Amino acid sequence: MLVDNYHRPINYLRLSVTDHCNLRCQYCMPPGGVQKIAHEEILRYEELLRLVRVLIPLGIKKVRLTGGEPLVRRGITEFIRSLSRIDGLQAVCLTTNGTLLGEKIEELYAAGINKINISLDTLDAQKYHVITTRPLWHKVWEAIEKALSFGDVEVKLNVVVMKGINDDEIESFARLAYKHPLQVRFIEFMPVGCGSRWSGEIYMPGAECMERVRKVGDLLPLRHKEGAGPAVVYTFAGAAGEVGFINSISQSFCAFCNRMRITPDGQLRMCLFSDDELDVKKYLRSGMQDAELAGLILKAVKQKPLEHAGYSRLIHQCHRQMSQIGG
Repeated sequence: MLVDNYHRPINYLRLSVTDHCNLRCQYCMPPGGVQKIAHEEILRYEELLRLVRVLIPLGIKKVRLTGGEPLVRRGITEFIRSLSRIDGLQAVCLTTNGTLLGEKIEELYAAGINKINISLDTLDAQKYHVITTRPLWHKVWEAIEKALSFGDVEVKLNVVVMKGINDDEIESFARLAYKHPLQVRFIEFMPVGCGSRWSGEIYMPGAECMERVRKVGDLLPLRHKEGAGPAVVYTFAGAAGEVGFINSISQSFCAFCNRMRITPDGQLRMCLFSDDELDVKKYLRSGMQDAELAGLILKAVKQKPLEHAGYSRLIHQCHRQMSQIGG
């Protein structure tokens, strides 16, 4: 089974299916853009499916598809359908920027997606254009409303809190939880890749964010659900939804980390903030048998670090861009 040297079971795979994205968020991509991974270096769908089939007997129960923006990859719905049919896999989830979600949600739902995290850092259309360099805020909001209309689709909004950029909207985001049956998750800014250029200017500790949220109403703690992720979750009296806080830097959840990541080009990463990787693609394409591949992955899991390096050192530690890793 996938258990690291610190006795943490690894049962959650974050699978990045592409490094391409249709947004250009200034804190995610450098001004000159990111050199795209060559097409032939991207793991093919059949390779991804094989990898998941190898990992499930080792303990993987949940897969989340990330990017880049996963919905820009051609054939993604059929891939999700195939993934959902794999015996032993308990959940297939999606993280998306939401710009293409509205037009695809019916087919995604039919294919097996019923847990969707949508990245949205502002409720202001003009500010969204400035942050992402694309005028697509209304498409994202329409997709959120459409996802909520299904009734049994779990919707979470991922809000990266950035001082001087969107911290004036913290209360407005929190109020969404009163009206809508979704979870608004306030995420500390993480100094990954080009984001380290901005980190000192815009980083806001989660505790400061929480104080802003308390202005909206008393926070009522909710019991942590198994498999619910790292967020510390609250609700308000009479609210339809929830608010959560993911304080990856100031209050790291490393001690309970249960995840591994596969990058679009087939690198296994045991920690988001570490550039230590195992080239799984090389072995997938070498003719290696599944049992041997499983053995290599089991060894790699043992190299998972106890914790990340802390804020000041992280600025210099992770050189890949987030779009190349998978958020």
